[in-house]
Amino acid sequence: MAADVVLRDPDGKILLVNPTYKEGWDLPGGMVEANESPLDAARRELLEELGIRPELHGLVSVDWDPPHGPWDDQIVMVFDGGTLDPGDAAGLRPRDPELSACAFFRPEDAVAAVRTRIRGRVARTLGALAAGVPCYLESGRPAW
Repeated sequence: MAADVVLRDPDGKILLVNPTYKEGWDLPGGMVEANESPLDAARRELLEELGIRPELHGLVSVDWDPPHGPWDDQIVMVFDGGTLDPGDAAGLRPRDPELSACAFFRPEDAVAAVRTRIRGRVARTLGALAAGVPCYLESGRPAW
């Protein structure tokens, strides 16, 4: 299981991180550890990787991600991290060697910047966030 977070700056741009262990930009977050809740994992990952503790406002999407490469299937839960205040957004930087960079992107540019295999998840998650209605996905696509 994995837990990711959508964080925005005051202009509505979306925070993406660039992991050192895989290609392409991604939403901040990561793998849920044994006996850890997805919500706790999202909070832990934000603190470890970015040094922030934003209030999480709810679940935006759940995506079943099929097996790929060396990885088994997984459930990816994406939480709403709200809007960072201007000072926090401006001072954000990676605090963990797992990240080489972090940056804010306009929503359409964020979708284009992420890896092709997660593009559907990110696009539909941002759509669900805008609509205020969580979504369930399978491989980044609506299940119904």
